[in-house]
Amino acid sequence: MSGRTALIVGASRSIGLGLATEYARRGWNVVGTVRGDRRTGLHDLAEASGGRVTVEQLDMTEPEQIAALRERLAERTLDLLFVNGAVTRGDIPAGDVPTEMFVEVMVTNALGPMRVLDSFRSLVAPAGTIGVMSSRQGSIGWNTNGGQDVYRASKSALNQLMRSYAARYADAAHTLLLICPGHVRTGLGGPRAELTVEESVPGVVDTIDRHSGEPGLQFLNHRDEPVAW
Repeated sequence: MSGRTALIVGASRSIGLGLATEYARRGWNVVGTVRGDRRTGLHDLAEASGGRVTVEQLDMTEPEQIAALRERLAERTLDLLFVNGAVTRGDIPAGDVPTEMFVEVMVTNALGPMRVLDSFRSLVAPAGTIGVMSSRQGSIGWNTNGGQDVYRASKSALNQLMRSYAARYADAAHTLLLICPGHVRTGLGGPRAELTVEESVPGVVDTIDRHSGEPGLQFLNHRDEPVAW
């Protein structure tokens, strides 16, 4: 099958499914991942795609599942590796957060994505793009209201880890992107968010495509505007 190939980790619903749908609409071949074996919107998309979209299982908090998927995709070349997906467990002051909850959010939102990047980076084409879904709530400079302490901390940690990743692989030509999709009506964003998935996703994809071939790390929103670190 011809065309560019994207691996989208966390594509079962919401923004991740929107990304898979948009890239397939634009002629890409898409490998999307889901957690567990429940049927999802990604399965429906794959069935209607004529083979352009395929579904893989991955829980990125489980290193052995990352390794298994890496082995299954070992012969593929990726033009885009994008890690989506995050959890929040409510607006709880940091001092009141149970240790188990803190670990879950940090592993899911920060450590898991970086493990995926380290495992799959060798499959990304030399001029390909590696991206992760961040949030303006990960910005330290823009945090003037507080709230969602652990979620904010997990996205700040993700941003910092991406900085370290960019420095470690500074000689590589990969485009590295932290993407803020805007305030989107999802389980995380809530029903009062200003954007629908359908309004956010095309801008996210346009932003990613616009910076294809630009080495180095950038933190951008869905309007291709810089986000403060």
